[in-house]
Amino acid sequence: MPPFRADHVGSLLRPASLLEARAAGLPPDELRAVEDDAIREVVRMQRDVGLQSATDGEFRRTSWHMDFIYRLGGIGQSDDRIKVEFVNDEGKIEFTAPALVVHDRVKLVEPVFADHFEFLRSIVDPGITPKLTIPSPSMVHYRGGRAAIDPSVYPDEEEFWSDLSTAYAAQIKAMAERGCTYLQLDDTSLAYLNDPRQRAILKERGDDAEHQHLRYVKQINAALTEKPAGMTVTTHMCRGNFRSSWAASGGYDFVAEAVFGELAVDGFFLEFDDPRSGSFAPLRFVPPGKRVVLGLVTTKRGELESKDDLKRRIDEAAKHIPLDQLCLSPQCGFSSTVEGNALTRDEQAAKLALIVETADDVWGG
Repeated sequence: MPPFRADHVGSLLRPASLLEARAAGLPPDELRAVEDDAIREVVRMQRDVGLQSATDGEFRRTSWHMDFIYRLGGIGQSDDRIKVEFVNDEGKIEFTAPALVVHDRVKLVEPVFADHFEFLRSIVDPGITPKLTIPSPSMVHYRGGRAAIDPSVYPDEEEFWSDLSTAYAAQIKAMAERGCTYLQLDDTSLAYLNDPRQRAILKERGDDAEHQHLRYVKQINAALTEKPAGMTVTTHMCRGNFRSSWAASGGYDFVAEAVFGELAVDGFFLEFDDPRSGSFAPLRFVPPGKRVVLGLVTTKRGELESKDDLKRRIDEAAKHIPLDQLCLSPQCGFSSTVEGNALTRDEQAAKLALIVETADDVWGG
């Protein structure tokens, strides 16, 4: 049952052939054929390194979250722009992105990424579990907050939250009907909220920064109320992942008790690749029966971690949560956006293979 002892977050570096095909502006049918070939290759790579789950690498997307969000009914781009700032060891990356606007009632027009998943499911080997990754419901709200919701559409914000959770519940049901047994809700907001600077930004725009995570937990749980039997749902909490850069810092302490103790998911993929993620102490709030996938292997650079160091860190985490509830993965995806992080595809494969080897040593093959 997922999450597996050796697992990964989802996005993978796009091959040059796919990047060139996108840049060339190929017609949709021709681009899909290139995508299909690239996905077949990356699924083989995941199998060959020994993973028990496989994703399509998010190869048909430009962005891990906005490609999904803009396909929900009632949501689109506004004419406004928002400033985005990422940082790395060399400095800052700044750019502007379209602001999101809720201009009509939120609904699921048709299952999002259903065709992506059906293709993935059709090509994985027996015994390999296909995983679908989608942004968490909270990501629809975090980017713009209440100000992004047209008050003439939702004079009562509670109606927005109700519609959003209903749309997500319909998405989850539809994917289960297509054979999805492993779904991951990717969520930067729950990790960002640990950073006082991020909470200050939310407070300045008029949101309740000190309690926002409680609202998000409530809405994710509402979307999962009728989670189909046999489906494992996890969440991945990320502090930003764009061209080997990040947007937030801070341990999980601020959200830990509510998120780990109350969120109705089966497992948590958590970043722990450097001091920005804090200590393992908040893991004490994870209840029995739920797995924590330790993101100890960084996707931000190609240098390969030491297996002994990984084992030592797993031992440290096991002081706060039983070893049997732990798993191992990269700290984030390798390519949350089409640009990808600053490492090679061979380095990516080596990191995934290291995760499998380390997990086999710790928990048995």
